[in-house]
Amino acid sequence: MSSSPEPSPTSAAGGGRTFSMSRDKFNIDIPNSPRLNLNTNGNHVNGSNGNGNLNSPNPLKSPNARRVQSFSREGILGSAQKARNLSQSSGDRESMTNGLNQNRQNSDDGINPLKRRSTDAGIDYPRRRATIACEICRSRKSRCDGTKPKCKLCTELGADCIYREPGIKLDAGDKLILEHLTRIEGLLQSNLVGQTNGLALSANSPSVNGGTTVSNDDIMMHNNANFVSMIPASGLGTWTSVGTNISTMPKVHTNAALHLLQWPLIRDLVSRPYDPQILLQLEMAREPLPLSKAPCLDLSNTSAYIEAFFAKVNVWYACVNPFNWRSHYRIALSNGFREGPESCIVLLVLALGQASCNGSISRLPLGEDPPGLPYFAAAWALLPGLMTRNSVLSAQCTVLASAYLFYLVRPLEAWTLLSSTSTKLQLLLSAPGRVPAAQRELSERVYWNALLFESDLLAEMDLPHSGIVQYEESVGLPGGFEPEDEESVGRDDLWYFLAEIALRRLLNRVSQLIYSKDSMASTQSLEPVVAELDYQLTQWYDSLPLPLQFPYSRSLLNDPVQTVLRLRYFACKTIIYRPYILAVLDNEQAAMDPSVRENCRKCLEASVRQLEHITAHHAGHMPYLWQGALSIVSQTLLVMGATMSVSLSSILATLVPSLDTIDAIINDVVMEIERYAHLAPSISLSSEILREAEMRRRAFLGMAG
Repeated sequence: MSSSPEPSPTSAAGGGRTFSMSRDKFNIDIPNSPRLNLNTNGNHVNGSNGNGNLNSPNPLKSPNARRVQSFSREGILGSAQKARNLSQSSGDRESMTNGLNQNRQNSDDGINPLKRRSTDAGIDYPRRRATIACEICRSRKSRCDGTKPKCKLCTELGADCIYREPGIKLDAGDKLILEHLTRIEGLLQSNLVGQTNGLALSANSPSVNGGTTVSNDDIMMHNNANFVSMIPASGLGTWTSVGTNISTMPKVHTNAALHLLQWPLIRDLVSRPYDPQILLQLEMAREPLPLSKAPCLDLSNTSAYIEAFFAKVNVWYACVNPFNWRSHYRIALSNGFREGPESCIVLLVLALGQASCNGSISRLPLGEDPPGLPYFAAAWALLPGLMTRNSVLSAQCTVLASAYLFYLVRPLEAWTLLSSTSTKLQLLLSAPGRVPAAQRELSERVYWNALLFESDLLAEMDLPHSGIVQYEESVGLPGGFEPEDEESVGRDDLWYFLAEIALRRLLNRVSQLIYSKDSMASTQSLEPVVAELDYQLTQWYDSLPLPLQFPYSRSLLNDPVQTVLRLRYFACKTIIYRPYILAVLDNEQAAMDPSVRENCRKCLEASVRQLEHITAHHAGHMPYLWQGALSIVSQTLLVMGATMSVSLSSILATLVPSLDTIDAIINDVVMEIERYAHLAPSISLSSEILREAEMRRRAFLGMAG
């Protein structure tokens, strides 16, 4: 399902191409000021220029120089890689500042003869100086009289007087040894940068490129084997260093659909409160997927299903190599499709290919087996043997199996497989050389699929984070499979996949900056953040290749890739501006502010654009039915609440010919979600909530039933 004749990264790159997307970074320090402060390339700039316009940061050089190719403007991932440290907590910043100050002091001790005089010449400070100084005196570099519980200076300042535990006093020899060790460590790290293909190592401060770089405590070296381990100090599968990476989903956030049921007016649309965890509980209690233990495989149409997969399915996941497909198929055929990762991959491709030939699963007759299920059942029988293998091909199998489970609207089963994928990938990526060079490109694509799937799930359900995000910087971005001698069975189209990586990271940033527990509460403090996030969304769109740049018109699109990207674009725009709707629902007077009113208009317009052609969502039902359904539910609840507000309903009236149009849109949505209800208990409950909410809304507004 190629969206255009424009060459994919593989064909466009040419013979000597290198491919990467710039990983732009900047720092915004927000908590104490509503102004936006940017750090770009070491230069500090205010968030607005002289005429009040928000300045975009300049791109920084990517640490990954392997395979580089730019899209239009800064590249499709240019805006998506920005703002790495936007959510860095004040505690992190204080720690970093203290660390830098300590480093500067140590450095000064080594080069300033006045400071070294006390040890080199045997001259001591007067004995009146306390052996142990309090923290205040240390920070001010003042002499402390050592009086307890409070020294003289702290008494005068009215400050808390805190003494460190006594430490070991270093003599000149000790300091000299430490200086040499620091120098050696720096040389080792410089050497490691080259060995790990551009991996950034941070020795003394928190990561400044997304929290995924490896610190000096994370590095173990075995000189004889020239081995470098990149296992985080906290271990595999942990999620401790992601606090400084705002492009990942926060552990606690309020962005999920059912959180809107706690908003003013919207909470009046349901008869009882709903725990946001109810969707997860329903999926956990779901009956397992019934699969035949001896499926009957029809191999008469395999060519059609393979062609359909590479034309309609691989564009979403980009994780099957069209250049070596025939080799995989021959191996699977020689094994009778009964063993090996190649057999599993071929069966899953057939399952997804057949599924793509039958339209949306929501329109299948009740009781009819989903298309592709026999192929999936056969692949499922092979998975136990592959689950114990830690290879790129076995990880590819679990990702493809997860893709089919998303098609079946089985999100929790998909997450279970993705957990296995994540563990395999972390093991493979924890040291250079574990991924064969010939499979490196494939490993990158499998990695990004796992990360995208996990982010989608974490957006709606409170699931454990796998820790796979810690390897984001060292993995890099896909750059195209290498053509082989055999004839390709399809195109290696990466455009959509790269666009989705960028947009998903921006969606994660929105959750981190606006909906996490540490996000700002007032619309005034949010304004510069919202402006920057909207700017990045605009940059994402402007950087799309022309064949993917969907029109802003309200008409239906024929291209499914453009359709999905447009829906995802408006979903992102909605959640960027959604806090302003909450502000008005909470206090109608907030709409008197022209800025708040304009931002409410942007949010409601984006919501309406997602809902006005509800069947357009079918274009993305293969990869996104479950995620898309919950997005539809949240936008519909938002519009329902807006119709109950005098200020917001007046804004809605400017977006459509009449408010009757809004009522018709809501009615169509309620009916559409009901058609999905049998696919998953989480969607079934969402459908019930929407129907009850619409009945109560009509009663509230005094409308005829």
